[in-house]
Amino acid sequence: MANEVMKEISDLKPGEFTWHPDRQPTGPVAVVVSIPEQRVHVYRNGVRIAASTCSTGKPGHETPTGVFVVLQKDKHHRSSTYNNAPMPNMNRLTWSGIALHAGNLPGYPASHGCIRLPMAFSEKLFEITHLGTPVIIAGSHSDPWELTHPGMVLSGYAEKEFEQVEAGLEGKKHPKDWVEAESYPVTSIVVSSADKRIDLIENGEVVAEGRATISGAGRLGSHVFVLNGGHGAIQGMHWTAISHNSDAGGFFQPEERALNRVSADQAFLRAMRARLHAGMVFILTDVPLHPERRSGRDFVIMS
Repeated sequence: MANEVMKEISDLKPGEFTWHPDRQPTGPVAVVVSIPEQRVHVYRNGVRIAASTCSTGKPGHETPTGVFVVLQKDKHHRSSTYNNAPMPNMNRLTWSGIALHAGNLPGYPASHGCIRLPMAFSEKLFEITHLGTPVIIAGSHSDPWELTHPGMVLSGYAEKEFEQVEAGLEGKKHPKDWVEAESYPVTSIVVSSADKRIDLIENGEVVAEGRATISGAGRLGSHVFVLNGGHGAIQGMHWTAISHNSDAGGFFQPEERALNRVSADQAFLRAMRARLHAGMVFILTDVPLHPERRSGRDFVIMS
């Protein structure tokens, strides 16, 4: 493609992008949108495979920051709000109108809140996202990294328990193989340090909730973890960790230390283990989990 180039990401001109899926052919995909950089970064199993210029919301129509998941995909979408305007290769993030899609790229924020992408890049991205792909829209950007957590996140466990958890992951379809008509729920876990609460969410509905115990002092910061699978060698779970913070340059806690501070009750752990799947999203936040932060099947943590 004419707009696919070999450049440093910071040197990309409006409409240009890089695309190297061979760097990591398999694994869960995560997308990070950096509003200050006007860049979209695509990761698979924690490895950046692509980056692109973008155009986010203009003043008065700002793109919200937070953690989203893809709710709907429509290759030939047209806007129901803006005069039937074409929005090719649309990955919907909220039912209220925020999405990733192809559009005009003037080199600065110019949309009504959506993230506009180069056409060729949007076509490629559309092919690797799925319902439930996490999209982190941030005020700053940091590369994700691999984290293998000994034991189960939210608690330790014995070897026999790990074997049960790992066996539960076997045979489950990978998220990239999901289609909208199938009954594979998008599963997300959210821990809030503000109200010491933990929610287990499937397709936008809270199916289990519990009291989160957080050890130590200080804020957790905002962190996103995507489950890659089990790691038998150390009896743990293998995650991709992504820090998300709207204040450029500052994270309150390294991801692993923040993760180790959080635990939950056994009833919640049983519900979580029953629903584990590759691509599951686990979020730590210092924001209260007010109901108005989610509407319908929207799963959004606003900054």
